[in-house]
Amino acid sequence: MKFTIDKKDLLKPIQITHSVVSTKSNLPILSNILIESVGNKLRMTATDLEVGIWSIINAEIVEAGSVTVPAKKFLDIIKELPDSKIKVSVGKNHLVAIECEKCLFKIMGLPKDEFPKLPEFKDKDILKLDQVALKNMLIMTSFAASTDETRYILNGVLFELRNGRLKLVATDGRRLATIEKDVDSSKKLQKKIIIPSKAINELERNLKDEGSVEIVFEDNQVMFSLGDTVVVSRLIDGEFPDYERVIPKKTSNDFNISTGEFLLAAKRAGLFTSHESQAVKFDLIKDKMVVSKQTPELGEAKEEIGVEGYGGKPASAGFNPNYLIDALKNVKYNKVKFELSGSDKPGVIRTEDSFTYIILPMEMN
Repeated sequence: MKFTIDKKDLLKPIQITHSVVSTKSNLPILSNILIESVGNKLRMTATDLEVGIWSIINAEIVEAGSVTVPAKKFLDIIKELPDSKIKVSVGKNHLVAIECEKCLFKIMGLPKDEFPKLPEFKDKDILKLDQVALKNMLIMTSFAASTDETRYILNGVLFELRNGRLKLVATDGRRLATIEKDVDSSKKLQKKIIIPSKAINELERNLKDEGSVEIVFEDNQVMFSLGDTVVVSRLIDGEFPDYERVIPKKTSNDFNISTGEFLLAAKRAGLFTSHESQAVKFDLIKDKMVVSKQTPELGEAKEEIGVEGYGGKPASAGFNPNYLIDALKNVKYNKVKFELSGSDKPGVIRTEDSFTYIILPMEMN
């Protein structure tokens, strides 16, 4: 195998695939990237057996073939080469030579035969939507997914396609984020799958602000085709919790509040939280909300924010400020609706784009 390519063109697909490479596997081949010629293009592939990704680029293919190379070492070498043409050739025993101007590197590769084959998706159910739309939906939900490995079923994002609407849901048991959107699909296409967080992170990293994405559904796998880049993932097996049961119905206890002021107040009060005392107090009185935190060994913070449209009784509750910050920093609207119903009730944020965020209250010390 021999090919020639500009450094900048070669670096991008290596960086895209490198992030999937397994660093803890007992299989040495999973530390490698597969490089193979496909016509007049190069395809680079990486997988950890749960998530796979490949990226295709143009190159001058001198001699067709394939090889796998150590992902980290290959990336480190290419990054340090001059911004020029790079020649790569594979010799006997899969020895890979990398030449650029006056530089020459040689690294040991492994044959393609040992590399796991990614699944093929043929004649399966397909959903097509804008990349930017999916990216925004993921940004608004994925942060709420659990990182606790003992709650494996929550270590991902639920994709629910029903009656021409796509809904994404994520929760860690203490908060829940959901958003939905009308999609151009057959109403007969009904899906309910859980995609692991690692695959979600790869999607967020590679989705662009233009173009479309095709989502191809398989029995226990899913594929996201972004054009020259494709992400494939196994699904989390199990039943996602009944999230609809925990989403409160809209009440008269909601009000409009500035997203920016709410975010900054949560950040400021959060400066006085500690591991033993995480809850920040939110007091709602007529046309203002008072955000406060008092920690004897640290000090005290207090701030007032004006609110609009509240006609209920005074109410108070304690919340983890970081959970509010995670949601508010991604909201694109100047104002959100916030619902504060009491110390034993969840707080609820809603926006115009069908985003709903539920946060459980905390006891105040």
